[in-house]
Amino acid sequence: MVKFSMKAAIWVLAATVLFSACKSKHPSSLNPGKKSTATNSDFASKNGKKSKKKGAADAPSDGFVVLPYKSQVVGPNLVFIEGGRFTMGALEEDVMSTHDNRERTVSVQSFYMDETEIANLHYLEYLHYTQRDSSAEVYAKALPDTTVWYDPLSFNDSYVTYYFRHPGFRMYPVVGISWIQANDYSTWRTNFVNSNLAKQANGKSKKGVTLKRSKKKGQAAAESEALMASSPSARPAVESGYVLPDYRLPTEAEWEYASKAMIGTQYADENQSNQRIYPWDGSSLRNPRGKNKGQMLANFKRARGDYAGIAGKSNDGAIITEEIYKYPANDFGLYNMAGNVNEWVYDVYRPLSYMDFKDLNPLRRDGFLDDEKRYDAKNSNSVVNDKLRVYKGGSWNDVAYWLSPGTRRFLAQDSSTATIGFRCAMISTGRNK
Repeated sequence: MVKFSMKAAIWVLAATVLFSACKSKHPSSLNPGKKSTATNSDFASKNGKKSKKKGAADAPSDGFVVLPYKSQVVGPNLVFIEGGRFTMGALEEDVMSTHDNRERTVSVQSFYMDETEIANLHYLEYLHYTQRDSSAEVYAKALPDTTVWYDPLSFNDSYVTYYFRHPGFRMYPVVGISWIQANDYSTWRTNFVNSNLAKQANGKSKKGVTLKRSKKKGQAAAESEALMASSPSARPAVESGYVLPDYRLPTEAEWEYASKAMIGTQYADENQSNQRIYPWDGSSLRNPRGKNKGQMLANFKRARGDYAGIAGKSNDGAIITEEIYKYPANDFGLYNMAGNVNEWVYDVYRPLSYMDFKDLNPLRRDGFLDDEKRYDAKNSNSVVNDKLRVYKGGSWNDVAYWLSPGTRRFLAQDSSTATIGFRCAMISTGRNK
């Protein structure tokens, strides 16, 4: 009995010490305190008044307003990708002899990424609001090129007519979208989601986008009132925490990091059991275990003329594209990071990107240190210029080689094909885990 009491006392003491140690007295971004540690002045509360003591009357204040903040609002369809170090570059044999993505170690900050490719339904929604709110010219520029399906030697005419708009293809990835159009969609999506967010913060909308964050009744309206401009349709200030960062195309480094999902290979401390050729373990393209053993892990072209295997024993179940949730997600929870459709990334293409790079959040945004004039595209001695953009991931029309995250290809930013789609990304503010 005495031994039991002593053990219980020790456990209670240990828990108390641990709790005390975890409860830091230092201010943080989520809990900055009531006073400035730099000036010792009181912060104004959410209603624009200083925090009052018991029995004291409300006193208006022109002090610095610091609103409650719990965490970044998570936008629709986004998955958190914890940042870290990884080996960027091609792990497959360079069968194309491009030598444009040699291995190098880089680090990527934490960010968010769409768990799926943007589907036809998502893009039709965008066109609906663009047609309603913009000019006919803007709407025409936003339309996908459905003729990318046309081939004079193939009967793909039905895809030209029906793939984008027919309900049977609603949740198939949108294609025929150029890099420019993908960026325009990202800008519209940012504004649209933040507009809904502003209405919720102002207490004017009970419907619309529901985001993963809870507020006490009246708190959102009070915070919004403190920081909104005079216009009722104005967007809340960044300081309110009710503004999402921009949706955008992922950088090539972000896309490759998210696709590999090396977090699934970690087994102790910073040890990783293996490198990855594909977004899953091993060199096989089939599921190695479970009830789906033997089924393909991605939608790709197995061999010349073989897009889906034979009837009754289908290879990957898709002649062309397939629904955006069809195949297993990788260890970050992202679907179709290999196959189905290639995906645009933000980077300008340069064959020497692996030489001129930063090892933190690398991005090739233009011809810095590798000017397009060096390639003499004007005299047709090269196709490299500042309007070529990278795409990655492989598609329904590609062999397995292109499913490897380290492979890369390029296309003019105003061009589109039936094999390229996109998904969006967003920075993570003040959070790495």
